[in-house]
Amino acid sequence: MKKILLIDDEERMIDLLSLYLMPKGYKCYKTYSGKEAITFIENEQVDLVLLDIMMPEMDGWTTCKKIREFSNVPIIMLTAREQKSDIVKGLTIGADDYITKPFDENELIARIETIFRRTKHASIVEFKQLKWDENQREVTYKETKLSLTPKEFLLIGLLLNNRNRVYSREQLIEQIWGYDTNTEVRTIDSHIRNIRDKLRQVDFPIDDHLQSVWGVGYKWID
Repeated sequence: MKKILLIDDEERMIDLLSLYLMPKGYKCYKTYSGKEAITFIENEQVDLVLLDIMMPEMDGWTTCKKIREFSNVPIIMLTAREQKSDIVKGLTIGADDYITKPFDENELIARIETIFRRTKHASIVEFKQLKWDENQREVTYKETKLSLTPKEFLLIGLLLNNRNRVYSREQLIEQIWGYDTNTEVRTIDSHIRNIRDKLRQVDFPIDDHLQSVWGVGYKWID
């Protein structure tokens, strides 16, 4: 089930969006300010964000920019404005699409489904000349291919796709090995150590980005 985060200071609009989306099989999370939404995204995985522009304290543009500092989650901006300058501004700072209020329910669903179809195939992540390619199942740095095990490849991909988010060892095992595995949590430490060694060998500054969080697990920072 796809998870959609709703961000709007108007409770009525949040409830209306949920009414449209939940019957289509989407799970909706409700937040009522940019600050609340950013905290939510830092701690929870979502598949798409519906973000209102006109909010007090932190408007949608600022919220979008702050989300883009640590997440590549698709963002659709909701606005009552139709000026092209506002639309261009939203797309320039990192939004994937926009829709103006009042909007048709079918148009909203169509735009969401279009983004999901597009991002389903967006399987390449690039970070400071490090390239993670899901289709080719390979990681390269400055065109040098790394020799990685399948689990090492998946671990790098998970962390790169969710930069600045802290994962516990248990969460990493659930994500990579599955819920029913008997894998020991310290296995994660061995894989992380191997990943660091292999990236050091190609001179990627891995120690600046793949960091241990004492007593918890690991995170990849920008």
